[in-house]
Amino acid sequence: MIGYVTLGTADLVKSAAFYDALLGTIGAKRFMEEPNYFIAWAKSPNEPSIAVAIPFNKEPATVGNGTMVAVVLDNPEQVDAFYAKALELGGTCEGKPGFRPEGASAGFYAAYFRDLDGNKLNAFCIVEG
Repeated sequence: MIGYVTLGTADLVKSAAFYDALLGTIGAKRFMEEPNYFIAWAKSPNEPSIAVAIPFNKEPATVGNGTMVAVVLDNPEQVDAFYAKALELGGTCEGKPGFRPEGASAGFYAAYFRDLDGNKLNAFCIVEG
């Protein structure tokens, strides 16, 4: 089971503002922070978390090809709202909200976007038919 995911950033302040606003919509708050290095958010300290960090090796942050972080939500309305908030905050679309495969009416409902550093994220829920 995943405990946390860390995403690299080139601008910790900008990234922090993005994730404060976005993750705040689902009740996640900062719970761990080291100035000028990293910030982590979770709904509670004992739940999985998402963190952003300046790379430890001081090399430029890069996006992992094929890497994606998925955030599980309760229903399609939450997925839609989370995705819309990400775009409002400057994120970019990588796949509009909807069922996958396209045309399905139950199952995997998801939306894809990239954050301000280009990291790919997914918001999803499972809808029973």
